[in-house]
Amino acid sequence: MIAVLALIAGVALGIVFHPTVPPELAPYLPIAVVAALDAVFGGVRAKLDGIFDDKQFVVSFISNVLVAALIVYLGDQLGVGTQLSTGVVVVLGVRIFGNVAAIRRHLFRA
Repeated sequence: MIAVLALIAGVALGIVFHPTVPPELAPYLPIAVVAALDAVFGGVRAKLDGIFDDKQFVVSFISNVLVAALIVYLGDQLGVGTQLSTGVVVVLGVRIFGNVAAIRRHLFRA
């Protein structure tokens, strides 16, 4: 529940304050958001399954964002940044949809 409230608060603060992202960090923002969403939906799924651990959630959240950003950075250094960005989004997207499907099954028994 805390993760959902933090997500809502973060979105609201972003809408109110209109933060700017430096151009050199712009390629990493979408990847960081997708990685963070993966951790949030994984945390919601774990909570519904009764196995949520706050320490594991924080480590998962931070490590997802850092590893995804590192992969994109390495891709940029190798000249294949867009391909690796696409790969990261696809992998994390599959995980997000898997977690959402599990949440849906748990909530609606369908």
